[in-house]
Amino acid sequence: MEKIVRELSVLHGPSGFEQPVIRYITSELESLADEWSVDHLGNITAIKKGSRPGPRLILTAHMDEVGFIIRSITPDGLLKVESLGGHDIRILAGQKVRVRTGTGYLIGVFGGISAHYRKFESERKLKSVRESYIDIGARSKKQAINMGAAIGDSVTWLSDVTVLGNSDTGRIVGKGFDDRAGCAVLLQVLKDLPDFSGELVIIFTVQEEIGLRGAKVATEGIAADAAIAIDTTAASDTPETVLDDELQIGGGVGIKVMDASLIAHPAIREKLKTLAEEGGIPYQLEVFPGIGTDGGAVHLSNKGIPTGVLSIPSRNAHSPIEIIDITDLEAAKDLLTLFITNEDELLSFTSF
Repeated sequence: MEKIVRELSVLHGPSGFEQPVIRYITSELESLADEWSVDHLGNITAIKKGSRPGPRLILTAHMDEVGFIIRSITPDGLLKVESLGGHDIRILAGQKVRVRTGTGYLIGVFGGISAHYRKFESERKLKSVRESYIDIGARSKKQAINMGAAIGDSVTWLSDVTVLGNSDTGRIVGKGFDDRAGCAVLLQVLKDLPDFSGELVIIFTVQEEIGLRGAKVATEGIAADAAIAIDTTAASDTPETVLDDELQIGGGVGIKVMDASLIAHPAIREKLKTLAEEGGIPYQLEVFPGIGTDGGAVHLSNKGIPTGVLSIPSRNAHSPIEIIDITDLEAAKDLLTLFITNEDELLSFTSF
């Protein structure tokens, strides 16, 4: 699965500009799904049918990553941008970025004040995204335009996937694991899936980072018995005082209890816990109101769909140095596979 994560991570695909990711995933689905389609917004919906009658299950992961969009070019050829998704402004200055233009990609860097000038400026001053700028090496606005830069072009971090320490750690660092890691889990599940009952509706969504927009569109017309969303979540296992060490990378897949967008359905949550315990799959319970996932949109569709979420713990979310542990992805894949293959009959959604 690490290979899929690596290939997905480096693709350029901020919210609203997911086309490279769409092309990659649809090429994989040619041999993995019974059928697939792409809607007008860019969501991919794939169908995989089991050999026996059974429930219909929606599985989702979002393709977009956080990024930026060019709003103007200064007379000096610097790019001013707006956010696509949430960013930590403390890390902007000095970060390399990739600009996707109509003629190709440009490399740039978020500029910042020299360390030699820091003593003349308040240490507490942080530039907002609107105050920041990207330097692509242009000497003028005309040169920046001739290089291909234009208002409306999208920007992502320029970051390769690297193993931390050595191969024994199982931990990798890169950009876009939120939620290319979830997309990788779904693709790997399809690659390895044994015989099952019912039907899977696998949805790779767009524009999750700016309001769960793709999932709202993609699931509205789909009748389903249950749904599982796969996404990353913020680990709390580093020494910062605001963290509680309840969710650790390498500690197993997260089984969502609640977040800002939904309270996971009790029947699904308990079924996931039982399957994890019976299958010896490491898991952690997640209560974190600081995020939302596509599950928040899915569970409100079609008069309500019982929904759960499997979370992949991540450090440094929404940055060019997100860190995940491959063992957590494997645990997510194994638990989701167990859930699919154990759904010969409908869950009792009124027993809690």
